[in-house]
Amino acid sequence: MRIVILGVGNILLSDEGVGVRTVERFQREYRVPPGVEVIDGGTAGMELLEDLANATHLIIVDAVRSRKAPGTMVRIAGADVPVFFKTKLSPHQVGLSDVLATLAFNDEQPGGVTVFGVEPVSLDTGMALTPQVEALLPALTSHLVAELALFGIAVESIAQEAA
Repeated sequence: MRIVILGVGNILLSDEGVGVRTVERFQREYRVPPGVEVIDGGTAGMELLEDLANATHLIIVDAVRSRKAPGTMVRIAGADVPVFFKTKLSPHQVGLSDVLATLAFNDEQPGGVTVFGVEPVSLDTGMALTPQVEALLPALTSHLVAELALFGIAVESIAQEAA
């Protein structure tokens, strides 16, 4: 089993960086067992092919246009994920949809995909998340832990280790 957690986004456009900021926080707070890879994908596209090929499951964290209130978290999984990519809710979906299509063409697609998204409050130039989106980081990291638990994978809290 190989699970990949992929945070994507442009950290120069405030809330657009929520995926990257989430995986950074996750890596500071948790140690993952072998078989789980955490990747800061930034704004990469096809460069991710090798990292994502033949993953048992891919978990993506990104800013999305969900037509919900700014600062709203969404979880998209299973059959809803192709719809997510067709409607281009995120600026990265052109790259990610191309990557996933290429993986499928090569018969190396992930066994499943789950997307945790946040409707951005702002996409203005700036390296900081808005306070509303920043406040969601603990919940997003908890969702990642819970998603891994669905696959029988437990993570170690680094804070508990230090205590």
